Amino acid sequence: MTTQTGHTAAIPASRVIGTNVYNVAGETIGTIEDVMLDKLSNGIMFAVIGFGGFLGIGERYHAIPWSTLDFDKGRGGYVVPFSKEQLKAAPSYSVNELAEDDGRLARDASYQHYRVEPYWH
Repeated sequence: MTTQTGHTAAIPASRVIGTNVYNVAGETIGTIEDVMLDKLSNGIMFAVIGFGGFLGIGERYHAIPWSTLDFDKGRGGYVVPFSKEQLKAAPSYSVNELAEDDGRLARDASYQHYRVEPYWH
């Protein structure tokens, strides 16, 4: 089964992690470091995108709603429909902060910031 854009509906997390993510202007904004799973709904809460830092020092992470990532075969990475300004203004977290309150704080802030319809309602 494929998605509306012709992509498969299932993909192993190991193929997603490490993939580049681009903004609407085609600029690399980071890589997918991980995905946060919602064990209660069996869905993906958000993609964890790494921004900045050097050799893992000072890196901050952004929770990006999974439904907003679209794989671009030509780029070999995901594109998000957000401007550079939206991404820079987005909440960022340490690794530990991403999991606080079972990930709900980061999830809710992300969906609100990007104005994405919550999947859990």
